Amino acid sequence: MLIRPANVADAGAIATLWNPYIRDTAVTFNAVEKSPADVEAMIDGRARLGHATFVAEAEGLLGFASYAQFRGGVGYRTCMEHSILLAPAARGRGAGRQLVTALCDHAARAGAHQMIAGVSAENPDGLAFHSRMGFAEIARVPEAGFKFGRFIDLVLMQKFL
Repeated sequence: MLIRPANVADAGAIATLWNPYIRDTAVTFNAVEKSPADVEAMIDGRARLGHATFVAEAEGLLGFASYAQFRGGVGYRTCMEHSILLAPAARGRGAGRQLVTALCDHAARAGAHQMIAGVSAENPDGLAFHSRMGFAEIARVPEAGFKFGRFIDLVLMQKFL
């Protein structure tokens, strides 16, 4: 398995992986599918700010992870938030662990103090994964998301780098 920085050539594969999660699950609260151009803009925009997007590959895309500043403004410049998604066939193969490790290492080298995960309360696998990766639950935001005609809680998890 190869973990490497993403580039715009990965945008189509990332969008293809991401869109079923958007369409079919409450893992993400977003209901608008991503185009390759959307993903290209994300990769480029984050890279310009010194943040990163990584992909895991082994005979195709296994997953991706990306991070950016948690909230706007200089007061939050050392607090990052990440997203990670894996292809269903990639689960249990170490891709998630390697992607989050790459993100946290990159962020720490860039001066970040902490990484935040915003996890849907309807994603027990995501909550357990982040816990295993050293993230601690710090807050639950009741009914923060709305998708599929219902409100969904958001769980904020934190790891100091």
